Amino acid sequence: MALLKSVNNKSPEIPADCYVAENATIVGNVVMGNQCSIWFNAVIRGDVHYIKIGNKVNIQDGAVIHATYKTSPTTIGNNVSIGHNAIVHGCTIHDNVLIGMGSIVMDDCVIESNSIIAAGAVVTKNTHVKTGSIYAGVPAKKVKDISKELISGEIDRIANNYVKYAGWFQEK
Repeated sequence: MALLKSVNNKSPEIPADCYVAENATIVGNVVMGNQCSIWFNAVIRGDVHYIKIGNKVNIQDGAVIHATYKTSPTTIGNNVSIGHNAIVHGCTIHDNVLIGMGSIVMDDCVIESNSIIAAGAVVTKNTHVKTGSIYAGVPAKKVKDISKELISGEIDRIANNYVKYAGWFQEK
């Protein structure tokens, strides 16, 4: 069973239809929406500020979701994929976003809907990613506008696949 831990009288709120891997860690003031999946070795630490996660969000293996003490909570919208070993810290991610493997999104960033943060990108503090953008690099910069094909072919496909994958692991 996953490590679920209360901190400062706040406990994670996880709907019954979510999948949480046995070695994932979810701590403190974390509220999750429906159809989420938290994968192996992922850590979600709502100890220093709240973390709100929308519906149909997948937080893949080794990812870390945290916040900044008293100043920067983390809010993740609906239909969001957080790739393997990504770090999402004290920021706001809107709906229909793909955060690529190994990328870092820092404090007070806003990632608007229908956007992609490329694998390995570092989105530095206070960056505002406008709707429909693809950001890549270190530090991350806009490389192009997203196409409708990428929205359906990548963002939606990955989010839908992770709902399917979670079903393979959930007890029936």
